[in-house]
Amino acid sequence: MPGDVTIRIERSFANIAPERWAMLGGARRGADGYNPFASHAFLSALEESGSATAETGWLGHHLLLEDAAGDLLGAAPCYLKSHSRGEYVFDQGWADAFERAGGRYYPKLQSAFPFTPATGPRLMVAERRDPAEIRPLLAGGLRQVADELGVSSAHATFIPEDELPAFTGSGYLHRTDQQFHFLNAGYANHEAFLETLASRKRKALRKERRAALENGIEIDWLTGGDLTEDIWDQFFTFYMDTGSRKWGKPYLTRAFYSLIGERMADDILLVMARRDGRYVAGAINFIGADALYGRHWGCIEDHPYLHFEVCYHQAIEFALSKGLSRVEAGAQGEHKLARGYQPVTTHSAHYIAHPGLRRAVADYLEHERREVEQMAEILGEHTPFRRGERQQRDCESDE
Repeated sequence: MPGDVTIRIERSFANIAPERWAMLGGARRGADGYNPFASHAFLSALEESGSATAETGWLGHHLLLEDAAGDLLGAAPCYLKSHSRGEYVFDQGWADAFERAGGRYYPKLQSAFPFTPATGPRLMVAERRDPAEIRPLLAGGLRQVADELGVSSAHATFIPEDELPAFTGSGYLHRTDQQFHFLNAGYANHEAFLETLASRKRKALRKERRAALENGIEIDWLTGGDLTEDIWDQFFTFYMDTGSRKWGKPYLTRAFYSLIGERMADDILLVMARRDGRYVAGAINFIGADALYGRHWGCIEDHPYLHFEVCYHQAIEFALSKGLSRVEAGAQGEHKLARGYQPVTTHSAHYIAHPGLRRAVADYLEHERREVEQMAEILGEHTPFRRGERQQRDCESDE
């Protein structure tokens, strides 16, 4: 670390002024590249609501890179973690193997947006600073903090591809995975998108959308001032019902929704399904500068295809209406492919302190990267687009 800069650790966003955090690229609403999960509003709400705290295994350990005058040069949202839950990049197998061999995997350092499998800045650089200079300092600083704490590892998950060289240059291992995103090719509306699909696929999706609404269901888009406490009460009921069945214990508290409703309501879209005058299902999305990020959904009534309509088709319609470039629909889910979402590679970086564990993980990741690449090629051949459209998209992605 150069002598004129230092890394300082802050345990809580309560100690970081929102206007100071907003100086970082990706964190300021209205700026190019704004990512709502990188905002002080979102990250502080997770802490203040009791969702991401020491008690839940997410002890704040946020890195602030400052110069000699105390000016903020960059930062990395980071947590000292006692487990691997809520990350969506799975390393439990590494932990089990290390602990069977007599090592101690937890605690570990994790740079991430808690409970959020969305790519976004981890090496956050202050505006008007040079990323090529600041990112390596942050990546190296994260590794240095891990060594000073004596923890097993440091991880940065769902990193943008342009941050990868800073991590690999600091000795991190590269891991890839796959998500499914809808990519806006300049469609005027949802019908224009459907026209690019093979005839059989187009007819199937139209039939699916009609079937989702057959039981008298209507869809509402709620954002901004629409997000009242009553609406949050209803949505939280959906979240708890589905989350309890899916995870056993949902991650987010009711207070979290009130806080984001107060602080970032214009960055939130609830897609709510209404039947007989009451809401029966809904999905929460976050709105970035050029992307819509789908997060979680829930319901209190089961209806055929309603999940697909609320989470995927409506997200596409909203994104096209706002001119957004893509929809990121969360982790996993090959069923998204049939609905026009395409395979996209995601990246993470991992520093493993123990030489033996590092060698084993490096070997595993080399094989895993090849498998991810091969699977992307296979899935790319099974998109619902007409063959000519598919070939054109392949050419564009190669440019």
